[in-house]
Amino acid sequence: MHYGFAIDQERCIGCHTCAVACKIENNLPNEIWWNRILTDGGSNEMDIPKGSFPDNSIDYLPVNCQHCENPACVKVCPVGATYKDEATGIVRQDYDKCIGCRMCMAACPYTGVRSFNWQEPEYMLDYTLGAKDSPAHQRHTVEKCTMCWHRVASDGEPECVKACPGRARIWGDLDDPESDVSKAIASREYKQLLPEEGTKPSVYYLV
Repeated sequence: MHYGFAIDQERCIGCHTCAVACKIENNLPNEIWWNRILTDGGSNEMDIPKGSFPDNSIDYLPVNCQHCENPACVKVCPVGATYKDEATGIVRQDYDKCIGCRMCMAACPYTGVRSFNWQEPEYMLDYTLGAKDSPAHQRHTVEKCTMCWHRVASDGEPECVKACPGRARIWGDLDDPESDVSKAIASREYKQLLPEEGTKPSVYYLV
């Protein structure tokens, strides 16, 4: 089994619903986003078009942890805090083991998909949002998209997939040729981020 995403760039409207749903479901601290909606050819900020007026265009590019088959982060973690779950292919993070060295952040070629809690996590609201079994956030630890492990473990799907109003996000078992995600990849042209890095990301962008 190997879980992954296909993201249909023709259907993505850049509404940020997936990013907000992720933040709520996982009770993410202030200023922390596991899922960001960037633009293809724009800068590392939101809603930046490609090209110059009047010859510009905008294609949205949701970016989260790529849950690589060959994750660079796992290779450099000195304590095994970041690891690949062999049963699902999901790259996970053990906050209790994390020593805050940030080697995984340095090794990851996908800028911004990992965050570091420099201080005790702070929240806009004084009560916990999201799932009761979502991971608790800790000071001086690295965190990232978990592919909603707490939902997947109960035979659910990631919240970003469930929440997407345009049905631009498709998720499932990449090893199963009959899964929706495998069928989507087989029927469309696609691209992956930084294939030259050799990490074999598990996120496919349908173009």
